[in-house]
Amino acid sequence: MEKTKLYILSILSACIAGGGLTSEAKVSDKLSFNPAIAKQEVLTMPSGEKVGYTAYENIYYVSNIEDSVYQTLNLYVPESLKSGDSTPIFLRTYIGGYMATTAKSPSAGDATGRALKEGYVVCIPGSRGVNSTISRNGKTVCTGTAPNGLLDLKAAIRYLRYNDNVIPGSAERIIIDGTSAGGAMSALVGSTGDRPEYDKYLRKMGAAPTSDKVFASVCYCPITDLNHADMEYEWLYGCTNTGVRHLDANQIMISNELAAECPAYINSLDLKDDEGNLITSDNYRDYLKTFLIASAHKALEEGCEIPDSIGIIRYSEKPNFGDFPPMDGNGDGRGAPSYGPAGVRPMFNNNTDYVTDIDLDKYLSYVASVTPLKTPPAFDQYGVLIDTPTPENKVFGDEEGNPSNFTEFSLRHRLHDPKATLGKDLSARIFIMNPMNFISENATSVAPHWYIRHGAKDRDTSFLVPINLATKLKNTGFDVNFFLPWNRPHSGDYNLDDLFSWIESIAD
Repeated sequence: MEKTKLYILSILSACIAGGGLTSEAKVSDKLSFNPAIAKQEVLTMPSGEKVGYTAYENIYYVSNIEDSVYQTLNLYVPESLKSGDSTPIFLRTYIGGYMATTAKSPSAGDATGRALKEGYVVCIPGSRGVNSTISRNGKTVCTGTAPNGLLDLKAAIRYLRYNDNVIPGSAERIIIDGTSAGGAMSALVGSTGDRPEYDKYLRKMGAAPTSDKVFASVCYCPITDLNHADMEYEWLYGCTNTGVRHLDANQIMISNELAAECPAYINSLDLKDDEGNLITSDNYRDYLKTFLIASAHKALEEGCEIPDSIGIIRYSEKPNFGDFPPMDGNGDGRGAPSYGPAGVRPMFNNNTDYVTDIDLDKYLSYVASVTPLKTPPAFDQYGVLIDTPTPENKVFGDEEGNPSNFTEFSLRHRLHDPKATLGKDLSARIFIMNPMNFISENATSVAPHWYIRHGAKDRDTSFLVPINLATKLKNTGFDVNFFLPWNRPHSGDYNLDDLFSWIESIAD
């Protein structure tokens, strides 16, 4: 298979030399994959196992390079490459905090090393972020404002697709994996394939003239839905304001104002549970509890000790749930649990307590006691109570490095103007940085498969953010594997056995 692809590359090179391509193709000639840069490497896994692979590094994925430090990708092909044209390409982004990241090498300690061991091609692209700068005409220019980091990932995917005939693996089966802001980028890539809103940017960059769709998105604790994240955070955690959170009077005022805006947003989503019940602000807390209950119950079955003091309510004998059916699947997060405002109905064994409810306020206080909560506003804080911008404020800033508000709530508080509104260009950038705007029934732009994880004690964003994302995807017909792993903080690439079991199931 690889010999065939290299033969095709030699034909393409001959055509280029002969001048037989269109002007668009001539621009894209710069993006042709060169197998001559191959290097043989070995990765030692934690078990001591040696995984051999071929490395192709420092590959530019756009023809109009703005930032040569970050706009490259590395490609790794294992010696044990799975045979056939359908072998997935595992694309790992190391974006964190919306910061820039260089193209990296595979690591034995995360999913990149595991992907190589499993016989998948691995791609690790660099991308611009809030800390990336260049010098232009004697001035320092910030290159990582939105949507540039996302555009870099799209361009890297287009590079893989453009060279699909010569790069081992299948660009029709790209699986993107990211954590935190990288999880948000994974969600954006997965929901916006080939959307016209990005075309003008990608053409200007000199991205390959092809598709940027992906097969699957792996999203660990995605920091996304940014223009609603502040209200979701305060609506959920407001119960802790005068307790473990210790907010002052001004912070409580902002928290309450933000929380008051959240119900309308929840209701506007028209989300439904598995049984078709409408999820509203009135029953959302019960909906959230079903995921936490399922997580706690699984933890108990695995032998974890959970103190009653954090709000978990359980029985030592199997409770009577009447005529309710049991949970679909095995209740371990690998299936699709039956959930809804009526509560979860888990499968029980005879060797554990049975989680039947959660005192949600008590549990949220526990989460806040483990890691201090962010102060309001959690994300768009610039100029509201303090002048310090968040990374998200910088993402929506300008090339001169000036931060920007991305919600009218914070803008109006900063300017002390109740009628202040966001500009048209900024609003457009905010829109294309939110995956929730692109998920709809039969949307061809959306990846068919999703693996979403958010730790059950992760307070970096509200639980509403990943739950809303997973629920909207599922409501609109996409394959979603979602779970809140018990006692897991803000982190990614964990429980790799489950992740790669899922990948194997969708790749067959």
